Amino acid sequence: MAFVAENSRRPNHTHVLLITTGSVASIKAPLIVKELLSYANVLVEVVASKPSLEFYKKEDIEAAGSRVWTDQDEWTGKFNIGDPILHIELRRWADIVLVAPCSANTLAKIAHGLCDNLVTSLMRALSPTTPTYIFPAMNTLMFEHPLTEQHLRTLKEVIGYNIVGPIGKKLACGDIGVGAMTEWQAIVHIVVDRFQLVRVLPSLDQP
Repeated sequence: MAFVAENSRRPNHTHVLLITTGSVASIKAPLIVKELLSYANVLVEVVASKPSLEFYKKEDIEAAGSRVWTDQDEWTGKFNIGDPILHIELRRWADIVLVAPCSANTLAKIAHGLCDNLVTSLMRALSPTTPTYIFPAMNTLMFEHPLTEQHLRTLKEVIGYNIVGPIGKKLACGDIGVGAMTEWQAIVHIVVDRFQLVRVLPSLDQP
């Protein structure tokens, strides 16, 4: 059945749209989703670029009670005029958008306005009033590349997105430096603090 925002939104709920892209940090997506769902009246939908699914299983997200949308869900070859369009319906649904992680490739695409997959089409279609947070994650030298600074400046100063991170640590590739995604718990707490969420289930941080 097609996703329709009007039918999927619930009164008095916070609707969180998590976008994952082709960075190893996508491995944290199931943790982010499970932790967000430990709060009252929170719904989460996940949009995954194809490369990001190298790092987690859709089933892990679905087991927590959320859905994962991919390019294959956007255009199925059965579209008729008047049918709901997935990237438009998802942006209508979202109260907040988290791009966690945002790879160098997706960062460049967003900065240049490309719309060649579900992720980038959705980002181009977002309302400027939707709070949107970008969590860069890439190798240190990719982060230090002059184009990265330019792309981040475009997202922040031209589009108006919130840029959080990256942080310094030992990266998945073995290098040590700045480029890692902000810790997943901190990402969750941005949503918690913004919407004053109340926990109803034990935190994943608890032993």
